[in-house]
Amino acid sequence: MASKYRTEHDSMGELKVPLEALYQAQTQRAVNNFRISSLTMPTAFISALSHIKKAAAHTNYHLGYLEEKIHLAISKACDEVISGQHLEQFPVDVFQTGSGTSSNMNINEVIATRASQILGSKVHPNDHVNMGQSSNDVIPTAIHLSSAIAIETQLIPALEHLTSVISAKIEQQGTYVKTGRTHLMDAMPITFAQSMSSWQQQVTKAQQHISQSAAHLKELAQGGTAVGTGINADPKFAAAFAQQLSKQANIEFRSASNLFFLIATQDTAVAVSGQLKTAAVALMKIANDLRWMNSGPLSGLGEIELEALQPGSSIMPGKVNPVIPEAVAMAAAQVIGNDATISIAGQSGNFELNVMLPVIAFNLLQSIELITNSCHALADKAIASFRVNERNLSESIAKNPILVTALNPIIGYEKAALIAKTAYAENKPIIEVAAQLTDIPDEELAALLDPTRLTQGGISD
Repeated sequence: MASKYRTEHDSMGELKVPLEALYQAQTQRAVNNFRISSLTMPTAFISALSHIKKAAAHTNYHLGYLEEKIHLAISKACDEVISGQHLEQFPVDVFQTGSGTSSNMNINEVIATRASQILGSKVHPNDHVNMGQSSNDVIPTAIHLSSAIAIETQLIPALEHLTSVISAKIEQQGTYVKTGRTHLMDAMPITFAQSMSSWQQQVTKAQQHISQSAAHLKELAQGGTAVGTGINADPKFAAAFAQQLSKQANIEFRSASNLFFLIATQDTAVAVSGQLKTAAVALMKIANDLRWMNSGPLSGLGEIELEALQPGSSIMPGKVNPVIPEAVAMAAAQVIGNDATISIAGQSGNFELNVMLPVIAFNLLQSIELITNSCHALADKAIASFRVNERNLSESIAKNPILVTALNPIIGYEKAALIAKTAYAENKPIIEVAAQLTDIPDEELAALLDPTRLTQGGISD
């Protein structure tokens, strides 16, 4: 029986590697050493690493350091990974060496092996694929690149979609008047348009703040190599690399004015994560509003009816639950937790290098993905399709004792409070009790206590 392994070697000696693996000894050492979880680096991150290696090969070729045939072989191998091939060749655990050196060598080895196969001669992972680079500038660059692409091509469109769906719902059903609530207690009336405008503004502001912080992701550490000095990289490398990467990714990147900053810290990632957390908080608020409004159908608020998507109970027939708001709330909780992890990781830099880069990359990309998908789910399977229960709204408003607030300027706070308490105690409409306890004509009371009129604010005439 033929051996299932081959022998590879690196600077530490020989090591057995699976026969069909494209990776080599250093990746295998990482697989052997880091058996911490079942989590591996995200596909978006692997794609970003491939873009970096392609841009670096292009830059090194045009600067005169890399032969054309090697440059072309590396580029072709990178394109394969970018297109989604060979993803099973990246088995390194997220919880690895803090610089991400294992992931950098994983991509170096896979690209080197494929480039060697394409070229028919040896392409070296360090000397060729990693030329003019260090894990210490590659991994921070990959964090910025992968996050910038995901935010620009996925997250921002998802937030815009959610905003547009809320706007459409406001146009369709915004004129309905419902009981406003503060402290979960009845308050003055509010229209659906007014209530949902708060959601809309939350999402819009979250998008603006994410875009503002994400702009700094377009500054790259690449070219700083080991500690920011640029040792072993041509002084022209950083700017030329950024220009080439911009063409590949169709996003305008630039070399950072201070490479030491982007290698020693992850403050930009921490800032972006903070804005992702804010977006998560907004989504959780909207999700919980929908859950409360949908509660019932008989013993809750019953103001709306969410689309029935699946049976809600394995034992209670006919029960339907608000599954999309629940899923979104859980996703939001995860993003908030991810932000705590990124905050701790961000402060874990000593002198010239942050040493929690892989976990920052994993959590940041997961947060972007969770918010992106949550926006689509919330928009398309909850907000766009919910139905307003007009009868419940009308009955609730008619008995809302807080409507008496509109009479304060006429009869005073204490008299108004007496009317409200009496209406509540006797379970009567507020207008009926006000007619009994004041001398305000019925027609005037109807105008003063008209819920729609009360949504406009101001002082009663």
